[in-house]
Amino acid sequence: QVQLAESGGGLVQAGGSLRLSCAASGVIFAINAMGWYRQVPGKQRELVATIAKGGNTNYADSVKGRFTISRDNAKNTVYLQMNSLKPEDTAVYYCNVDTLPHPVWGQGTQVTVSS
Repeated sequence: QVQLAESGGGLVQAGGSLRLSCAASGVIFAINAMGWYRQVPGKQRELVATIAKGGNTNYADSVKGRFTISRDNAKNTVYLQMNSLKPEDTAVYYCNVDTLPHPVWGQGTQVTVSS
């Protein structure tokens, strides 16, 4: 069983930065893609960024140029560096790891950006 531990959320003013971390632990056979998603009340969870095992990245248009996803395969950890934060970035951010026997979600971490 794989567990995910997220950290780094919080309250920040518009224009500020935060760095989210998500570490996988437990019995890990393999990890493929890792990613971050976010959700606000009343809306569907949406993709923020993903990173493949080989390092290829994919970003939502709304965060391109402001957010950077990275991973440390030796530590089974994925990061999300968020710069130039906007109030519309306020959401619960969830880590997702594509692993065996099935993908795993983190518990979520709140990011609040004040104007």
